[in-house]
Amino acid sequence: MDTKKIGLVILIIGLLMTLFSGYNYVTREKVMDMGDVHIMVDNNHSSNWSPFIGIGVMVIGGVIFMSGKKKLEKGIKK
Repeated sequence: MDTKKIGLVILIIGLLMTLFSGYNYVTREKVMDMGDVHIMVDNNHSSNWSPFIGIGVMVIGGVIFMSGKKKLEKGIKK
């Protein structure tokens, strides 16, 4: 993969990390199982990070993108 493409992907990931600074998910746990009676509990979990981490990842992606080498075009130069 080209260095510019890698830098662009990292930059977009950083932008998404800045816009969405966390996510929530639910797990289901069985508390009691007695014959035909099943008691389940939903557990809410969250994962959060600082928007500054996303900004840092964007800066790193931008530096990689800007330092990427340009491919020379093949063809006849006039």
